[in-house]
Amino acid sequence: MADRRCDVVVIGAGTAGLKAYKAATARGADTLIVERGAGGSTCTRIGCMPSKLLIAAGRTAHQARHAARFGIDTGAVNIDAAAMWDRVRRERDRFVGSVLEEYRAIPADRVIHGTARFDGPDTIAVDGQRIVATRGIVIATGAIPVVPDALSDVRTLVHTHETIFELDHLPRSMAVFGAGPIGLELAQAFARLGVEVTVFDPGETIGGLIDPESNAAVVGALGAEVSLRLGVEATARLDDGRATITWDGGQLAVELILAATGRKPALDALNLPAAGIALDDKGVPLFEETTRRCGDSRVFVAGDANDWRPVLHEAARGGRIAGDVAAGGESARRLPAFSVTFTEPNLVQVGASFDALPDDVRIGTAQVADNGRATIDGEDAGLVRLYGDADGKLIGATIVVTGGEHLGHLVALGIDRGIAVADFADQPWYHPTIEELLQSAARDLAGIAD
Repeated sequence: MADRRCDVVVIGAGTAGLKAYKAATARGADTLIVERGAGGSTCTRIGCMPSKLLIAAGRTAHQARHAARFGIDTGAVNIDAAAMWDRVRRERDRFVGSVLEEYRAIPADRVIHGTARFDGPDTIAVDGQRIVATRGIVIATGAIPVVPDALSDVRTLVHTHETIFELDHLPRSMAVFGAGPIGLELAQAFARLGVEVTVFDPGETIGGLIDPESNAAVVGALGAEVSLRLGVEATARLDDGRATITWDGGQLAVELILAATGRKPALDALNLPAAGIALDDKGVPLFEETTRRCGDSRVFVAGDANDWRPVLHEAARGGRIAGDVAAGGESARRLPAFSVTFTEPNLVQVGASFDALPDDVRIGTAQVADNGRATIDGEDAGLVRLYGDADGKLIGATIVVTGGEHLGHLVALGIDRGIAVADFADQPWYHPTIEELLQSAARDLAGIAD
């Protein structure tokens, strides 16, 4: 069989892959896309969207249970699990359908179904057919969840984010292994739906928070809704159809386990040594942020496959950058890191991470309990921490606030535009809003008296 030639080939038709295909095509490159599954993004199928649907159900139940504090009697709150799961999956499938429309709109002769393997620095093989890409190959294969060995004996009771949304009931009890964003979001959602939830993590921090004051605030807020077992190594064994979790100082029996201990790039099938690119100690390609290019090769990596900032907006932007540069475009500018964990309170990190702050960093703090709007809404847990450099520039933030997702966008914009902390404080902050927390923290950081 003769080799097939093109300018750019994209491996994977998820968020990053589809954006890479469109960017390369828009620049006039002869582009092919390879997909071994059904296509569609992790976000819509098994990630962002179904989890937020479950979170919305849990939030509604939680608000109903606590309506009495506003003088409103809702009566008993009953969860119709079948109806709840039906909505989660129905809306999830609608989101998936919109992504698949984008995938299916690609001309059939541009799509190759099968598993891709590198057969050289500029060549891949797909089920026996060789494809030579004269300009670039974009790896956009996504990532898969990791299930720890400690759960091997109870594998039949273990779910990951890939399977948890296919439940047809609500368990009475569950354990969550991993206190990262996925674990925390789903732990709180299930707890609010009436499930007894215990979260296990060997670390002392949760949600990826490194700022100690912010972490303490989150532990206090979420610890009121779920049982947090931090700093422990837990194992599980099967016991009469249930899982018995054991750790130093305790034991617990649960009906179901959610493994949320991380995800690894789906790279095993690619035969990366044949690509001739440098890999890190985990076998993940090394790449340059503004181009997504691997060294000086014709190989690019985007989305969760590069194990860097595994969030949708970075996957989409990374795909666009990789596809555009592979087709002859210019490098992109760097943007601030930005992540949100959709618990309540939200856990938001923007810009410079706490452990990477300069020695002369200045920190401003505002307590949510001092904000009028948060008090009115009955959501007064948490705090805002803004970080500034010696020149008075805003460089980062950790935000633990219900509705903090909105504050994070303002901070990200301020950092990107190089705004001075004093100027950030001197903006038209409307009253009463939770956005005023940013003004309070900025004034504290700049040393401006109220």
